[in-house]
Amino acid sequence: MKTMTTEEIINLLDANEDLNVIDVRENFEVEEGMIPGAVHIPLGSIPERTSELDASKPYIVVCKAGGRSASACDYLAAQGFDVTNLEGGMLAYDGELEFK
Repeated sequence: MKTMTTEEIINLLDANEDLNVIDVRENFEVEEGMIPGAVHIPLGSIPERTSELDASKPYIVVCKAGGRSASACDYLAAQGFDVTNLEGGMLAYDGELEFK
């Protein structure tokens, strides 16, 4: 499984890279803030919402600490998606937040 550090994603965000971030945390968790531009798809909803994703784009998957996003990456990779797990999740992320 491909992984990325929070420092790497912050550098990409600072460079205004066009990122496709999926946040698989629960609703109450995303209320605390998300990575700017992230799409919220709770882990349990991933199977029925894969049709919303574009298989030609790479995705970065994030959760609170990295475990649930790793599970989501395993599932999505098996479906043919190019996915990268954010190591340490939002606990390790200290960049800008977006509130929805």
